[in-house]
Amino acid sequence: MAKRNRFRTFWKKMRSKYKLSFFNENTLEEVWTFRLSRLGAFLFFTALIFIIFSGAMYLIVGTPLKNYLPGYLRTETRVKIIDNALRIDSLNQAMQLNDAYLRNLTDILTGNIKIDSIRNVKDSILSFPADSFLTQSQATTNFIKQYEEDEKYKLNIFNQTIPTDGFIFYPPVKGPIKQKFNPENGHFGIDILTPQRASVSAALDGTVISAGYTVDYGYVIEIQHSNNFISIYKYNAELLKSIGDKVSGGEVIALASNGTKNSKTPLIEFQLWHMGQALNPEDYITF
Repeated sequence: MAKRNRFRTFWKKMRSKYKLSFFNENTLEEVWTFRLSRLGAFLFFTALIFIIFSGAMYLIVGTPLKNYLPGYLRTETRVKIIDNALRIDSLNQAMQLNDAYLRNLTDILTGNIKIDSIRNVKDSILSFPADSFLTQSQATTNFIKQYEEDEKYKLNIFNQTIPTDGFIFYPPVKGPIKQKFNPENGHFGIDILTPQRASVSAALDGTVISAGYTVDYGYVIEIQHSNNFISIYKYNAELLKSIGDKVSGGEVIALASNGTKNSKTPLIEFQLWHMGQALNPEDYITF
């Protein structure tokens, strides 16, 4: 009964109205009156805070102001920034070459550099007799033949170049590297320390070709990229993409785990492959 009386008293106080009046100081005439109860004041200020919060969210989400938020940057914007940086670097190199050319031309015209004498064709290498060059020995011939036979059926080519022109690699996570690339010891990627349940991003645009749980490596996701690149992300706590999903470079695909069976420190193992060859991710990505 006492609780009910206290509730009624509280509710009565909440509904009791208060009057706020404004008077003209010279004529003492009541200019404006405002009546509001405690409950009405609470509802009014709640609605006002909701309107301010909604307006702020609209300004952040629906306008370009969101680009000024720390940590927010769209993939397209990042691509444009990198492309503009490359263009500026190319223009800087072109300007340096032009400046060097103009300085040399000025020195020649002013006489600071003497004109080089032109050698006769008879003095050139074209006039040398054929027997003046060193002949290929039999040992060299045998070595070249043996090398060609050994390398004929190998997967890797000695001067093989990996096509990365136009590719923008994104780091999967930000953090220090705990273990580097060491294929001789069976470690075909790098281990990156990361906060618990940090966002794991795709290194390039591609398609998810494998996503599942393993006993040794936790949740593992693999992505097929263009130009025969494949990226692998191990020791995840949760996968956000499934097999067949299309992903963009920098898009979040998983969440980092709390640790591995050998280490309680949260980390992600990232591997980068090209046509069956394991690559050192540090050669392509800045961590």
